[in-house]
Order: sequence, then C-alpha cells, then structure tokens
Amino acid sequence: MKGKIILIPVPYTDLTAAKLRPALVIFEGRRDLIVAAITTTMFNVFPEWDVYIGTEDPEFYQTGLKAASVLKLTKISTVRKDLAEGEIGKIDGDLRDEVNQKMKRIFEI
Repeated sequence: MKGKIILIPVPYTDLTAAKLRPALVIFEGRRDLIVAAITTTMFNVFPEWDVYIGTEDPEFYQTGLKAASVLKLTKISTVRKDLAEGEIGKIDGDLRDEVNQKMKRIFEI
C-alpha cells in the first residue's frame, strides 16, 4: 500500500473533527498506516518540504486526484488500516523521487 493515495478521515490540527480527504501512504504497519495529507489549498505552501501535484504533470492522472493539489509531508497522521475508505491512485516516477528526497530532508536527524 506504500505509495498509494487513499481516502481517509484526516484530523484537523486542533483534533476537534476529521474530514474525508486523500492521503499518501508513507508506511504500512500490521494494523496502522502512516499517511501524509493532501490538500487543494494553495496557501501556506512550503516548496522545501511540500510537493505540488499539478494537472500538467504527466503522472497526475495516476494519482486519482481531481484537481491540482499539495502533498503536505509535515501533516502526518497514524491511522488504523480499517479507516481507509479506498484507494484512488498512486504516486510514481518523478513524484515519488521528489517525495523521497523531501522526506529524507525532513526526517534526517
């Protein structure tokens, strides 16, 4: 499931509620998934750690997303696998390479 884009309830940062949103699976454990949020909101985009997924990207249609989006690698959640509402697409090629580079930069100590 790693690298797949799924629909999952993503909590707001204040934890008062959650909304069904696309998310990228960055780790699959036995019972849980670690996912990064995907949003169409284009303000507060930080190119050094966010990944823009534009409709002009040749890999866009593999993602299953409906509009240009931003993958927020700093908005990470751990959720139970059974909360996943389904798979809509995947990232591959250059997008996957960019995600891996930025995740290394973010999490390297």
